[in-house]
Amino acid sequence: MFVCLGAVVIGCVIGYVLHTHIIGWFMQTVPNDVLKAQGDTLLTFTPAESFLTSLWISIYFGIVLALPVIFWQVWQFFVPAVDKAHAKLIKYFVFLAWVLAVVGLVFGYFIVLPAALKFLLGFDSDTFSNNLQAKPFLTFCTHVELAMAAVWELPLFVVALTRLGIIKTSSLRKNRRLGYFLVVCLAVALPGVDPVTVFFETLPLVILFECSIWLSVLLDRRSARMQRSRGGAAVET
Repeated sequence: MFVCLGAVVIGCVIGYVLHTHIIGWFMQTVPNDVLKAQGDTLLTFTPAESFLTSLWISIYFGIVLALPVIFWQVWQFFVPAVDKAHAKLIKYFVFLAWVLAVVGLVFGYFIVLPAALKFLLGFDSDTFSNNLQAKPFLTFCTHVELAMAAVWELPLFVVALTRLGIIKTSSLRKNRRLGYFLVVCLAVALPGVDPVTVFFETLPLVILFECSIWLSVLLDRRSARMQRSRGGAAVET
C-alpha cells in the first residue's frame, strides 16, 4: 500500500510539472476551427478553476503513471499464495494488463477523442457556438481515456473468470449473443452519450470479447494437455 501510494505521489508531482503539456495534448484533439475561434485557450469561470483543474489532471496522470508499480505490487501480493505455475501466469497477466491499458489510452487519444469531439463540436454548429470550458472539456477527455483503458482489460477479466471456474468456456461459446448484448450495454453505460463515442467504445469491446473467448479456449486446451501429461507420468511412476 505504501509503495503504491508513494508511486502515485511521485506520479502526481511529475504530472503537475507537465500539466500544461498534458492539457495541450488534449487540446490537439479538438478541431482547429473551434480551437482558433477561442484563441487556442480554454475558458474558466471561477477564480480557483484553473488551479483545481490542473491539480486533478495531475492526479489522474499520476495514477496512470503509477499503474506499472501498482500492477507489480498486486502480483507480489498474490505470489506467496499460489504455486509456481499460477504465479508465472499471474506475472504474465500483470504485464499484459499494463500493455492493454496503454493500448487503450493510445486508441482513445488517437481514434475515439478526435472523432467524438469532431462530431460533438460540429453538431448544429449553425445554431450553437461552442466554447470549451476547461473543467468540462478535460473531464470528458479523461473519462473517455480511462474508459478506453478499462475496455481493453476485458480479455483479462473474462479469462480470469474462466480460469477461476466462475464461468465455463463452453458457456461463453454457447451464449455468445447474450455476451454481445451485455457488451453493448456496457459500452452505452461508459462515458460518452454521443453515437460516435459509443460506437468506438462498442467496437473494441465486441472484438476483445470474441478474442477473450478464444484465448480462454486455448488456455483450457493447454491445461487439459498438461493434466494428461502429468497423469501419464504418474502412471509410469
